[in-house]
Amino acid sequence: MTQGQVLRVAGRVLTGPAAAGDEGETLDAIWVIDGRVSLTPPASTREVTTVRGYALPGLVDAHCHVGLGPEGAVDDATSEEQALAERESGALLLRDAGSAADTRWIDRRDDLPRVIRAGRHIARPRRYIRDYAHEVEPSQLVDQVRREARAGDGWVKLVGDWIDRERGDLAPLWPADVAREAIAAAHAEGARVTAHCFAEDSLRDLVEAGIDCVEHATGLTDETIPLFAERGVAIVPTLVNIATFPRLALSGEQRYPRWAAHMRRLHARRHATVRAAWEAGIPVYAGTDAGGSLPHGLIAAEVAELAAAGLPPLAALSAATWGARAWLGRPGLTEGAPADLVVYAEDPRRDLTELARPTRVVLRGHVVS
Repeated sequence: MTQGQVLRVAGRVLTGPAAAGDEGETLDAIWVIDGRVSLTPPASTREVTTVRGYALPGLVDAHCHVGLGPEGAVDDATSEEQALAERESGALLLRDAGSAADTRWIDRRDDLPRVIRAGRHIARPRRYIRDYAHEVEPSQLVDQVRREARAGDGWVKLVGDWIDRERGDLAPLWPADVAREAIAAAHAEGARVTAHCFAEDSLRDLVEAGIDCVEHATGLTDETIPLFAERGVAIVPTLVNIATFPRLALSGEQRYPRWAAHMRRLHARRHATVRAAWEAGIPVYAGTDAGGSLPHGLIAAEVAELAAAGLPPLAALSAATWGARAWLGRPGLTEGAPADLVVYAEDPRRDLTELARPTRVVLRGHVVS
């Protein structure tokens, strides 16, 4: 659109959960004026372009890695391709859950999604993927967390567990007292803390230490689910990534058979784990873990996986739209908010696979796709 034009989005605009019922809150139309949402038409006569369909707030990929590839940081051109793939999928708000690359330049691009960064992963030496993380000893964790909290966008990312080669299985990285001090340091800097956790053993210590979120969370059990619910600790299950566990187990079982068997067990109960977490009241958000080994642009597949795990369609939608935006402190389709939205030909509440077929993507008030 050119300066002075108004975009009218008409049909069904899905803005959030309803006070009652399962259809969600809808409007017949919204207007985009000077890049922002208006719930009323412009007072003056201006050129109006109309887009019709079912509109959602721009989707959220709450766990991805822009600037990261299989061997660590990637160049700016590759980072741009990753961000564009997210945009084409309708994901207009990205929570970057750890990247070795400096992607601040994306913030200066009006045609790329907004990014909320958790800085770089923090792990112990030789206890995570090579060239991904700041590798520090427990005695250095608090200072490193402070640095990442000051450099990020309100989040810090710890590696909570990874394979211990001597044990031959997944094991926690941080002593409980060190984790507690590090999380308190992040909170003092105004940042929330999340952690990569596949297995069971690190979860209780991290929650009792005050962590805000756990990524993957495949190790949740009947003992730890109530603790997460009581403390309000969110999870981002990344089920499209968990689907790779059998392949990973096959590749490593000769050297680490105990680890491989563990990964297969976690995979086998992944849907039941997420369903039990959601039913207990744990906040669940959609993230793909794109970057590294997975391609970007998988948010529709992740929402479908949440539904396969047992979340009702509106809850699965919320996990990637208004619910996720509220959790991350970003607006949806409210008066005066930046006009980031996605339009579909059919109703995604009736068929979640419709999320994979956006007809229009509007970013900062401009139709970009």
